[in-house]
Amino acid sequence: MNFLIYNYWVKKIKLYYFRIVFRKEDIVDKEKFISDSLRESSEVKLKIEKSCKAEILVAVQAISDSFKSGKKLLLCGNGGSAADSQHIAAEFMIRLNHNLNRPALPAIALTTDTSNLTAGGNDIGFENVFARNVEGLGNQGDVLIAISTSGNSANIIKAVDKAREKKMFTVGFLGGNGGKLKESVDLPIVIPSSSTQRIQEGHITVAHIICELVESQLYGK
Repeated sequence: MNFLIYNYWVKKIKLYYFRIVFRKEDIVDKEKFISDSLRESSEVKLKIEKSCKAEILVAVQAISDSFKSGKKLLLCGNGGSAADSQHIAAEFMIRLNHNLNRPALPAIALTTDTSNLTAGGNDIGFENVFARNVEGLGNQGDVLIAISTSGNSANIIKAVDKAREKKMFTVGFLGGNGGKLKESVDLPIVIPSSSTQRIQEGHITVAHIICELVESQLYGK
């Protein structure tokens, strides 16, 4: 009984605080923002289905072929795209589909080693840090996923140039008009939006689709 009374008053206090902090107009504005954001996000996802489906299928095949040949996947990006690189690498290395019992797939995010990144930034310039790692880790037949919402990040462009020099297959996770990377990667996947938030959401959605299809293609029944 005491617990029920306590729970009742906690809810009352929260409601009272909510009414004090937020004016009615603020609540309406925030609710509209939430609805608009979710609607915009869903609309972008539907546009991805129409404009990127063929490219997603090509990426699935390229990555599957690379893994089957004993090669690996490298990923790079800045900021939120760096976090996406880690996220995607983890899905491939560990697993995404928990209904499949599969071995690890060799995927490496070039965004996680702080000693490497800071040494590179200090000694050879931040614009060269990912290219240097591609030079050291990449081999012919590997795949590089280069993530840039604008398509114009200098260090990502240099990483792609180095990967192509090493005869790797390059996939660009891009947005907007694709930027400079649209013309330099082998396979541009351009999220049809000019909003950084929606582009990043599109990138991780596409990555999940690719990962699950690769898992299914290699290890599904």
